[in-house]
Amino acid sequence: MTEQQDNYWMQQALTLAKEAEAAGEVPVGAVLVRDNQLIASGRNQPIGSHDPCGHAEIICLRQAGQVLQNYRLLNTTLYVTLEPCAMCAGAMVHSRVARVVFGAPDPKTGAAGSVIDLLQHPIFNHQVQVSGGVLATECGELLSSFFRRRRQEKKQLKLGNCGDGGGD
Repeated sequence: MTEQQDNYWMQQALTLAKEAEAAGEVPVGAVLVRDNQLIASGRNQPIGSHDPCGHAEIICLRQAGQVLQNYRLLNTTLYVTLEPCAMCAGAMVHSRVARVVFGAPDPKTGAAGSVIDLLQHPIFNHQVQVSGGVLATECGELLSSFFRRRRQEKKQLKLGNCGDGGGD
């Protein structure tokens, strides 16, 4: 894929991340592409679906398996706005995704090189090609502003509950 194609598909993933944010979820979106054609998409929804596996990548991979009628997602590229976690990286290895392109790195739980590199670990029977940092500024700012807003909301709740207990 060219840089222009990578940017285009990451923009599609960013649109899904914004939908996740609008639904009260951490803003992460993912699209799966083969031959420059959209196969599947997903956005974070663990909170709303009460599903710890409701990450954008997992939703996208599940949908792709149904679309392709195969759990092997050969010759595909997954675009995701945040570096995959260990769960999502494992699913990519098992489904034989050829390449993952992510936007913002995740220095706390990133499993594509930031904390650990499960996608290219030599012990596995499949390694996934990794390209990180595509539209990283846009992806990172969406996440940063989301968490900044959440911290501010929590702070306001605490301040609102710290009244003096007095009357009027």
